[in-house]
Amino acid sequence: MYVHLRHAAAAVAVSTMAISLVGCGSEEGSGVRATDDITVGLLLPENEAARYEKFDKPVIEEKISKLTNGKGKVLYSNARQDAALQKQQIDTMIKSKVDVLIVDAVDSKGIASAIEKAHDAGIPVVSFDRLAEGPIDAYTSFDNEEVGHVQGKALLQALGSKAKDGQIVMMNGAQTDPNAAQFKRGAHAELDDKVNVGEEFDTKDWKPENATANMKSAISSLGNDKIIGIYSANDGMAGGIITALKDAGIFPLPPVTGQDAELAAVQRIVAGEQYMSVYKPYAPEANAAAEMAILLARGMGLNSMAQADVDSPTKKAIPSVLVPVISLTKENIKDTVISDGVYTVEEICIPKYKSACKSLGLK
Repeated sequence: MYVHLRHAAAAVAVSTMAISLVGCGSEEGSGVRATDDITVGLLLPENEAARYEKFDKPVIEEKISKLTNGKGKVLYSNARQDAALQKQQIDTMIKSKVDVLIVDAVDSKGIASAIEKAHDAGIPVVSFDRLAEGPIDAYTSFDNEEVGHVQGKALLQALGSKAKDGQIVMMNGAQTDPNAAQFKRGAHAELDDKVNVGEEFDTKDWKPENATANMKSAISSLGNDKIIGIYSANDGMAGGIITALKDAGIFPLPPVTGQDAELAAVQRIVAGEQYMSVYKPYAPEANAAAEMAILLARGMGLNSMAQADVDSPTKKAIPSVLVPVISLTKENIKDTVISDGVYTVEEICIPKYKSACKSLGLK
């Protein structure tokens, strides 16, 4: 993926995007459809990570309703990490004659033929969170390479002067996910030559149980007392990694990174089991996807909101919105996920974590 920044706003945090839908129409001339009767097909990739059902789906649905005065509809499907099923779901959406698609691809390359079918049917496609191949019309995600930089920097900070005193394990995401390659690239840019990478894995389907198996293999190969840190590309895998570390009797636990600020991960951070996660403010990303979808369904342009042009392997200069990310540690839980209303103190500080929460001033 190559990113061409359009203007300085691309480097500024995206909070809310108040788009005048009527005003934007003038740039596209007579192709504008002044209607609220819009059906959006929403296809999310899996339900292992809590974010899709808990955050993305309801935010997109709420934004679509708001932008269409309550008249727009969202047809939703979850592929449950099955790329073939997701292609079938797109076919179903095309047959249902949706006006626009928002697609978070299970397999960014494999989905290209289904995206082509939608394009041929005159249905614009917003690629959400992962950059799909094929003739997509818009893209919104986080700055994925920066995610890896943030994780790598955090792990180095946790290791401090002992960064080369042992081995680290790198638990990357699925090879079918282009984001995983970007996370890995960013992390390596920070970690290479500063740590010793003892084992590195690309984790099939991002599954925690696969991360557990990989970590057990790494422990067997490297030894219990040689592993000083673990780069984990997301929180689900971090949970699986920590399970393997505990099963091996490794204590104290070495620092483990993560991503997605899942509730279980936030609780592990409170308890000192996981060092950090990457907090990705889902509302700006989901809102951007919804706004792009409605603009496209109405035949309007995206110049008013696109911050950058992104190149995929199959298409150049895709109008895009990239949302910044935040390193989440025990020091800033209150100022991030709690302040933003993602979780309440009560949700985080269940009885098991009451004492740790109190020590962090979470009450």
